[in-house]
Amino acid sequence: MPPVIRLAEGGDAAPVQAIYAPVVRDTAISFELEIPDVPEMRRRIVNALEGLPWLVCESDERILGYAYAGPHRARAAYQWSVEVSVYVQADARQMGVGRALYRSLFDLLTLQGFRNAFAGITLPNPASVALHESLGFQPIGVYRDVGHKLGRWHDVGWWQLPLGEDDGPPGPPVELPSAAGSPAWKAAMESGLGLLRL
Repeated sequence: MPPVIRLAEGGDAAPVQAIYAPVVRDTAISFELEIPDVPEMRRRIVNALEGLPWLVCESDERILGYAYAGPHRARAAYQWSVEVSVYVQADARQMGVGRALYRSLFDLLTLQGFRNAFAGITLPNPASVALHESLGFQPIGVYRDVGHKLGRWHDVGWWQLPLGEDDGPPGPPVELPSAAGSPAWKAAMESGLGLLRL
């Protein structure tokens, strides 16, 4: 089966959890201290898809990675900004999976009317910094000693990617169920596939 990038489903929770678990357990990349179980991961996927994309890259019936967007902040004036994350299976890194997922995610978010994507990166993480900057993210600041994990304090750097044009007062972002299914949505979903090197 050729690789696809698609919206995640509740049934993807187990492989998504398997990708995420070692990140929580072994690194400070995630500031979670306890590994979420499969039902919790299913809840996160389903809840996210009420308004924002959560994507998986699948090849030969195996999930290689996932990327998603979440609200940047709760207050109304922030509604055009999102925070994004991408995670890739350890043996699928350096194959363009993260870049492909992000490309599709950003095109979908632009289609929905979002204006900015923000990414927080626990430092140091040169691979993640390189990925984000290669896609156009610019560094905007660092939270110093903001999280304590694995016996020490960690800094988190923040990067910003403009998504849409500043063409006057924006309407509210389009909810995911309303945007999905159009020809433009299909093209945006597939836009990252050419970046894969599987």
